[in-house]
Amino acid sequence: MRSEVTVSWGENATHRFDLEEVQPSAWLDEQFVALECEPIRATGKVLIADKVVAVAQGAGQDRFAASEHATWAQAYARAVSAALAKPVVRVDVATLSIGY
Repeated sequence: MRSEVTVSWGENATHRFDLEEVQPSAWLDEQFVALECEPIRATGKVLIADKVVAVAQGAGQDRFAASEHATWAQAYARAVSAALAKPVVRVDVATLSIGY
């Protein structure tokens, strides 16, 4: 199944990924820890959607834009698509939101 993930920091900083056949993995969890992301909710509970936004925010727009990090950005998109199981996902880092 084809899917699409878009990560945006605003109009001038949008990155789009077209994907084929994604498989669930622990990659998103590993990156949440590696990037030292903080839970968004005061309760400390971390939802998958929160991890998706927090990892993009923690990585920063430059990591998505830099060609030397293209493999990392593609892995992020694949992990997001698999974790959320939606054909189209839009991660808006500026507003800390996800759309389907």
